[in-house]
Amino acid sequence: MTWTQNYDPMGGLLLSTAIALIPIVYFFWALAIQKMKGHIAGLTTVILTVLIAIFGYGMPANMAVTSTVFGAFVGLWPIGWIVINAVFLYKLTVKSGQFDVIRSSISSLTNDRRLQVLLIAFSFNGFIEGAAGFGTPVAISAALLVGLGFRPLYAAGLCMIANTAPVAFGGIGIPLVTAAKTTGLQVMEIARIAGVQLGLMAIIVPFWVIVAMTGIRGAMEILPAILVSGLSFGLTMFLTATFLGPELPAIAASVVSLIALALFLKLWRPKHIFRFDDDPEVKAGTEHTYSMGQIVKAWSPFIVLTGFITLWALPAVKNILKLQNVVIPVPGLDKLIMQAAPIVTKPTPYGAVFTFDVLAAAGTGILLAALLSMFLVRLSFSDWISLYGKNLKELMYPLITISCVLGFAYIANYSGMSATLGLAAAKSGKVFPFMAPILGWLGVFLTGSDTSSCALFGNLQKITAEQIGVSSTLTVAANATGGVAGKMISPQSLAVAAGATGLVGQESDIFRYTLKHSIGMVLVISIMTYVMAFFM
Repeated sequence: MTWTQNYDPMGGLLLSTAIALIPIVYFFWALAIQKMKGHIAGLTTVILTVLIAIFGYGMPANMAVTSTVFGAFVGLWPIGWIVINAVFLYKLTVKSGQFDVIRSSISSLTNDRRLQVLLIAFSFNGFIEGAAGFGTPVAISAALLVGLGFRPLYAAGLCMIANTAPVAFGGIGIPLVTAAKTTGLQVMEIARIAGVQLGLMAIIVPFWVIVAMTGIRGAMEILPAILVSGLSFGLTMFLTATFLGPELPAIAASVVSLIALALFLKLWRPKHIFRFDDDPEVKAGTEHTYSMGQIVKAWSPFIVLTGFITLWALPAVKNILKLQNVVIPVPGLDKLIMQAAPIVTKPTPYGAVFTFDVLAAAGTGILLAALLSMFLVRLSFSDWISLYGKNLKELMYPLITISCVLGFAYIANYSGMSATLGLAAAKSGKVFPFMAPILGWLGVFLTGSDTSSCALFGNLQKITAEQIGVSSTLTVAANATGGVAGKMISPQSLAVAAGATGLVGQESDIFRYTLKHSIGMVLVISIMTYVMAFFM
């Protein structure tokens, strides 16, 4: 028996939108006001959403429960699998004693905490985002900053703010590729517009994240480094997106930015070295000196990680690994829910297929990197196993949170709640180009993924743009670029960041730290989109 989604179950879009907003408003209230632990906020939100789906949207109860369980499994695989192994790789370097060498090698470039954020939270983070996506970047980079002595909240928040510009090009460009497939538009044209908008954002973000860290005065003290970091990143992203497409901009921009800033720091130092109040004093001549061989050995887990995630992202390798995928249509859900106009041009079955990609999953590549690193850093297998077990135990609550929020995302999508919110935004008329990035932002908040947001709202963006006479390519691209600002407040990202930095149960603190930056950034992208729609 099939069930057709109804995007206006209350008989009036205003009231239906208010009903659809209840779980989101509740989740914001639970984290920002009540300061609930992440897994409790997530669990109560998903229960509330299921009840609204059944009694508000008329969704059959068995489908509501099944779609929620389906989302929870996706939270564990592949997302939880990535988080487990990414955090484990970092802990491996700590356990083996190699992180002391890593810390020293970064300090040899700079002891300034602001410059360390530019190197790791912005440039290195962007590379991991471009190659792997999902939760890998924040998990790795935030853990690195904690190891360097950053307070966990700072580390998590700063990495999430910094990890904005590359998100639309993350995972080898998959969000934009998905947007093109969903809408039938040219992927090169979507990438070109995203390259313009995010190229500009990449210039702004380094300044933004340092202001968030130390204020405007602190940012101005290292303005030359900020400009080197942002301009090299933004220009490379723009050129790569314009001439090569969506696959390489994040990777290329991050590598160029990292090298440019590292070389610049060989020639320039800020007059004032910024350190935290509780940082140990750094005295000249007291630093450890390590050989190049020792430094390479210490960094080897991350070098191997880079190799594996890059290899795993190559289409030829990915296609071979996918041969081992186990594809499971979800009983009682797959193609039994019908999407309706105007979300789609004609009634379309909503697929529900769980893919158990044992080899192709990015988390498996990270695990293999950790296994090879065991030999490189000379850790015994018994210690490796013991550490992995402790890591699993410590990440139990973040995994529960991730499962809950993915369950929330899936029930919101399958019930039609997400579509109701999208249709409400589409009613804004000539203001729609301003709303287009906000719709993408909302989509990423709901799903935790820019790719999923593009799949969810891409066609709606296209149809609405054509109705009001603006470029549909612009609004579809804006869905992806606006989504990058939603990444830092999505429940999935909060759970990943909390797990990586030891802030389990304090997701509300991270949320309150990043919320204003998320809103500010999406408004900047909205203004860009409006100007491009009517004045360019």
